[in-house]
Amino acid sequence: MDNHTNGPIEDLGVVLGVDGGTTNTVCVCLPYGSAGQVKCLSRAVAGSSNRNSVGENAAMETLENVMKEALSMAERDWSEVRAVCLAVSGVNHPSDQKRLLDWLRMKFPSHVKFYVENDAVAALASGTMGKLHGCVLIAGTGSIAYGITEDGREARAAGAGPVLGDWGSGYGIAAQALTAVIKAHDGRGPLTRLTDNILKELQLSSPDEVIGWTYADASWARIAALVPVVVSSAIEGDEVANKILHESVRDLADCVIAVVRRLQLCGEDGKGRFPLVMVGGVLESNKKWDIGKEVTKRISKVYPGINPIQPEVEPAVGAALLAWHMCTKEGKTVQNGT
Repeated sequence: MDNHTNGPIEDLGVVLGVDGGTTNTVCVCLPYGSAGQVKCLSRAVAGSSNRNSVGENAAMETLENVMKEALSMAERDWSEVRAVCLAVSGVNHPSDQKRLLDWLRMKFPSHVKFYVENDAVAALASGTMGKLHGCVLIAGTGSIAYGITEDGREARAAGAGPVLGDWGSGYGIAAQALTAVIKAHDGRGPLTRLTDNILKELQLSSPDEVIGWTYADASWARIAALVPVVVSSAIEGDEVANKILHESVRDLADCVIAVVRRLQLCGEDGKGRFPLVMVGGVLESNKKWDIGKEVTKRISKVYPGINPIQPEVEPAVGAALLAWHMCTKEGKTVQNGT
């Protein structure tokens, strides 16, 4: 799909797409009359909007500010918005959706259409240009696999946060590395290059200081930022770091396999093709130890019909395109009287 339109677009208002992650939140503003083409009027960035990570008040404030900034940058106001798609990590239950929908209705005029989803939905839409079918794997600070069939059946695996075992995520990888440093220090585990490399990265002098550093700030993103150190240690040949990354590959692949199996995205014989959109810094971390490539190889051993997709647009644009598709689809339904 072209990133530019060929002629003037009738001004029918705008749509907002929000990709709310654990690390940062991005909002893009697209013209509603762009016929589904990507022509961003503005792009705003803010901090985390995952309520499970930063708390509900902080998350709501971030969402409001990032939308306000995107509209201001595009020289638009709230009354010109036709549709909003909030795709936010931490939206895991209908009650989460209802909470955000009620909040949106207080912020926008009554004519605006709202769609609230988990951020995995926007990531999938970024690879399919707003059309929902297939599977997406996100591996950034957190991790989740999400799939949807053409008839609307959905399934997901992981995405429940670090306490409940998202060990393929950036947080999971880094937390295991920090644990390995402590175990090596107190004699419960093997010596590892992770000790010197992490101490150097954090500018600490002793593994004892790692404990204080870890609990000084509960931010998941702060821990996950250590993933490049783990990858570089693995490239240097460290067995502990390599084991952590191989386990991450297994966990991420198992998430996708679970979703594909539940939805039969490859058909009953398991050989059909399906799109797998792959998003997140963990999957793109280092080509010398390519986690994304290893995940794809592991999945293809079970489902050879995998079609990996690297999105051409970011998830926030996917959210905006999803809002546009859903809004225009509803409009056609009303016009047809069905």
